[in-house]
Amino acid sequence: MDITLIVPGLRNSGPTHWQTWFESTLSDTRRVEQADWNQPCLPEWAARVRAAIDAQSEPVWIVAHSFGCLATVSAGLVCPTRIRAALLVAPADPERFGAAAELPEERLAFPSLVVASNNDPWVKRSVAEHWAGVWGSRYRNLGDAGHINVESGYGAWPEGLALFHELRRT
Repeated sequence: MDITLIVPGLRNSGPTHWQTWFESTLSDTRRVEQADWNQPCLPEWAARVRAAIDAQSEPVWIVAHSFGCLATVSAGLVCPTRIRAALLVAPADPERFGAAAELPEERLAFPSLVVASNNDPWVKRSVAEHWAGVWGSRYRNLGDAGHINVESGYGAWPEGLALFHELRRT
């Protein structure tokens, strides 16, 4: 059974967010819950991602957004063989959250795709490109797509789902 973990960012992903749409579209998804969606703490959030990974009998696929990308990467460096691949959409700038020192600068041992934009208010394009390079991730820029969330017009997101399916084929 292929399990996909949905890893939201700050304030979770609401009912009209593309991650919630992914959950209703894909079979066998599980949302990683955080103790406090308003206070992101990288070690705590990464521990929750690791626990969700460990709860599955087989390696998982991951679809992460914003600060959830940082938690996913941090968890993935600890349990790399338990992740098949990760779609990392609009990763947050770790400097902005005071988490840069907590985020190891290491290449991921599983395939990953960073999807970012030119005008994301949570991360500069150059920062997203930098982290994609550090992680050994493929990089896709969507142009002026904001934070790739509901406020930026990304509710149902078939193009994102196509990117995920493309990643799964790698």
